Amino acid sequence: MSLKPIKTAILSYGMSGEVFHAPLIDAHPEFELSLVLQRSKQSAEAHYPNCRVVKTFEEILSDPSVELVVVNTPNHLHLEQAAKSLQAGKHVIVEKPFTVTVQEADELIALAGKHNKILTVFQSRRLDGDFLTLKKVIDNKWVGKIVEFEAHYDRFRNYIEPNSWKEEAGPGKGILYNLGSHMLDQVLVLFGMPSEIDARIGIQRPGGSVDDFYDLRLTYPGLNVIVKSSYLVREQGPRYQLHGTEGSFITSSNVDPQEQALKEKKIPGTPGWGTLPKECWGRLNTTIDRLHVEGTIETIPGNYLNFYQNIYEVIREGKPLDVKPEESREVIRLIEAAYESNRTRRSVILKA
Repeated sequence: MSLKPIKTAILSYGMSGEVFHAPLIDAHPEFELSLVLQRSKQSAEAHYPNCRVVKTFEEILSDPSVELVVVNTPNHLHLEQAAKSLQAGKHVIVEKPFTVTVQEADELIALAGKHNKILTVFQSRRLDGDFLTLKKVIDNKWVGKIVEFEAHYDRFRNYIEPNSWKEEAGPGKGILYNLGSHMLDQVLVLFGMPSEIDARIGIQRPGGSVDDFYDLRLTYPGLNVIVKSSYLVREQGPRYQLHGTEGSFITSSNVDPQEQALKEKKIPGTPGWGTLPKECWGRLNTTIDRLHVEGTIETIPGNYLNFYQNIYEVIREGKPLDVKPEESREVIRLIEAAYESNRTRRSVILKA
């Protein structure tokens, strides 16, 4: 353990702050949860007595001991608050989605370079166990040349959540910015930027004001990718379906267990963390070296704590950043192209 932990401030103690960032920061010995911005409550201090609740963003910006700021506020505030944090000499983690527009992403990337500060995005779903296992199957070419990939991130929420900014119409709102920023990041990690995108986005829930459904078709040379999400899927199918010239890999519908464990106040990184039971493992049916292979593949345990481990290594040891802001900029580029495709009812060609 280093003599100087990375003092960190969180700009909101809503779902992402309480469930994700605060527990991960507190569990990592090289970080110190120093300040939490809560304008009307003091609940963070009850959970973390050593942290201090402040009422204004300016108190965080003016505190010279704070090295790292987590911008986990509503999406339309990301640009302003991340920019001010960088200008104040802080490293910055932005909750997904990175920004509302590509132009905003470019502004922040330029600012981070100007002030020589780390800028990254909390793309936590890269560290889901089923995604790590899927990536292993692809990297090892266990299904041969991939011809189709289909990903789902569905929920059943047939009501409009009251008093939630996420349910109010406006820039950067809706399911594509919310869940889509995770799924498109995963696709880019696996396959890079597609040559074109064809999208359908809309509202399915009665009385809804923001998009709660999308169906995206992304085209690559010799590969079709389907990315879908809806709030009206009560009986869920596989999360991932991968098909290739030698076989298929299909995961279960079970989501990574880390989020639920964090909600239950379990400590990240403890024995058994992120482990899926055997009955939830994905199934492989393929031919490898002319041998037919069929059965379940053990799911690699997920670990969101590795995101903060990388942040520590970058800040203290100068190692490479795992989630580069330029990668998250490309996620926003895809989201903008998807909305253009939906509006014009045609595929959008994505220039290199």
